[in-house]
Amino acid sequence: MNLYKLRKIFLFIPDAVQRKLSPIKYAKRKGVNIKGNVRLYGKQSWGTEPWMITLGNNVHITNNVSFVTHDGGTLILRKYVPDLELSSPIKIGDDVYIGINSIVLPGVSIGNNVIIAAGSVVTKDVPDNCVYGGVPAKFIKTVDDYFDKAKENSLHLGHLSAIEKEKELKRLFFSNSEEGL
Repeated sequence: MNLYKLRKIFLFIPDAVQRKLSPIKYAKRKGVNIKGNVRLYGKQSWGTEPWMITLGNNVHITNNVSFVTHDGGTLILRKYVPDLELSSPIKIGDDVYIGINSIVLPGVSIGNNVIIAAGSVVTKDVPDNCVYGGVPAKFIKTVDDYFDKAKENSLHLGHLSAIEKEKELKRLFFSNSEEGL
């Protein structure tokens, strides 16, 4: 094994540990601009230019969310135009939730008070106070409409600790069976 590969392995181990133990510090070390309180759940992909990503305050980013700040398709065209490059920053506003397995593409700005549904591919700017979802992501409803529906259907367990919440969910959904106990 050559020295370069060995060095890469030793650098990867602390990366993996820091990503797991302190995902915010890891993101900042990679160059992500974090402007306020941000919660990261699971593993995110910050791409090759993480310093082109800005996250606002009260941002929640779930597992397997990817941020792509460049168009890799230009690589096959550089034989015609050697300096061809399409890159653009990504900006995430305040009070934003990005659901699991979503992808945010180059040049996208996500406004304030926004929910991005799981599995979405965000290809265009998202205005304030919207729920967007799908491939490509499109307007679904306002956050106010989402909130009204959420209040209507709430189990009222959001204030509980993880352990208390698990017990209550098992009681609610598995009380008549041995499943989940």
